[in-house]
Amino acid sequence: MQTTRRQFLTTAASFIISHGLIGSDALGQKKSTRVVLLGTKGGPRVGEAGRINPSTLILINDVPYLVDCGYGVTKQLVTTGVALNRLRYIFITHHHSDHNLEFGPLLYNTWITGLPAHIDAYGPPGLAKMSEHFFNYLKFDIDTRIVDEGRTDPRKLVTTHEIKPGVVLVNDDVKVSARLVPHPPIKEAYAYRFDAKDRSVVISGDTAYAPELAEFAKGADVLVHEVMYLPGIEALIKRLPNAKRLREHLMVAHTLPEDVGKIAAQAGVKTLVLTHFVPGDDASITDEQWSEGVRKHFKGEVIVGKDLMEI
Repeated sequence: MQTTRRQFLTTAASFIISHGLIGSDALGQKKSTRVVLLGTKGGPRVGEAGRINPSTLILINDVPYLVDCGYGVTKQLVTTGVALNRLRYIFITHHHSDHNLEFGPLLYNTWITGLPAHIDAYGPPGLAKMSEHFFNYLKFDIDTRIVDEGRTDPRKLVTTHEIKPGVVLVNDDVKVSARLVPHPPIKEAYAYRFDAKDRSVVISGDTAYAPELAEFAKGADVLVHEVMYLPGIEALIKRLPNAKRLREHLMVAHTLPEDVGKIAAQAGVKTLVLTHFVPGDDASITDEQWSEGVRKHFKGEVIVGKDLMEI
């Protein structure tokens, strides 16, 4: 049978895509939305139990959207294969150090690649000052490198947007919305929702049990939610001198597995991803222990997150 030119081109294109020789977008097709857990450990301590401090990467049409900048985020982005000069959008949920400690260094590391792109950063009030103070902290180094190495000024690399609840970003690929969540004593802690053309993803940020978050996440495909395991907390406080005060904070500021399950069920999400584990440095807590309470209320897919896991 004679092969037409149209059939030949279609077959050839299918062969090239299936063998990874070009991306699917080479034929004008949009790339699917991907979620990568860069860091899944709650709290500011580092280097224990194999988890990095919190950050989540969402790739929408191959454009990186980064939620939070916990310590180690630069390394995790590079490990994931996302070149730093591709970074366009950063979202900070709140101003605890495990969520913003590497915000400034990440901007610097992006600049020092020599091929920086403009970055829009979104977060609660204080974000602009944090950016300004970081660049002042490294003013000598920055000014020296501008002269000696012919670099552009990194202070022009980033535009900060101090957000309020509601829609914070709309472009051709996604609408990003923010909602306040309870995380005392911090008054402005946010969850983010990313509505792309093929998938909706909600990132809870740090939050206590919040039925209003379930409404915000209504119908989303993926809910990435923090979780706190109470027996692990009880074991933790036995080892710490500030145990009583720390326990009081954790109990009013984070979400137990049973309540995470309730939120996911109320929201009707398809997939629930657990992250920001508290305590995040207790390797004795099993995946089943993290998820057991969740499954009492949520019957959909439950994923116990790991660093560098792609959803």
